[in-house]
Amino acid sequence: MNEVVETLRKIEEKYKLFQQQQFTFIRALERTREEAHDMIRPVSSIVQVQCYKDHHCYNSTDRRILNMFVSLCNELRCLCQRMETVHAGDSVTNGLLEKCKLLLNDSNDFTALRATYPHRVVNFLSLEEAKHRYGGVVSVLPIVLDSMRDWITHSKKYLIPNEKQCERCKYEDPRLGKKDPWIPPGNTSC
Repeated sequence: MNEVVETLRKIEEKYKLFQQQQFTFIRALERTREEAHDMIRPVSSIVQVQCYKDHHCYNSTDRRILNMFVSLCNELRCLCQRMETVHAGDSVTNGLLEKCKLLLNDSNDFTALRATYPHRVVNFLSLEEAKHRYGGVVSVLPIVLDSMRDWITHSKKYLIPNEKQCERCKYEDPRLGKKDPWIPPGNTSC
């Protein structure tokens, strides 16, 4: 579980760097879409961004930022697979993982997807860009990251079995084994 948390933290750091370069990302998409003569369709899938990068990108800055997006998606996909192997989960965690896998599917259409508060990624786009072109592509990463954070929070709270174990040395205090929690004298409401 600690490995999953650490991996997510590293991905979030990379995402913060990517988020700071959102304007560059949007301009790279514009240039590659223009080169591909594909200005009418919205950017709707990870495969489409990959295709723009591989076949219609002639600028190293554009290639770098498009590659950053695709690699973030790939890292999140790998983390999803690792999360599945950590533990079996319950309906909540399985639902969160299914949502992440669906959003990170290469051919998933995310044109209608929009990140909401507290994410401001859509706010930095013009109305035309947000509604018809790039709203989904800039929303997919923050929504997936939120779902993964929710998965970790829920797993730690409800599914990690032994909270009576010392994190550092894995020593389990036998006094805390199967006893009921201490109830103060005179308090019988528990």
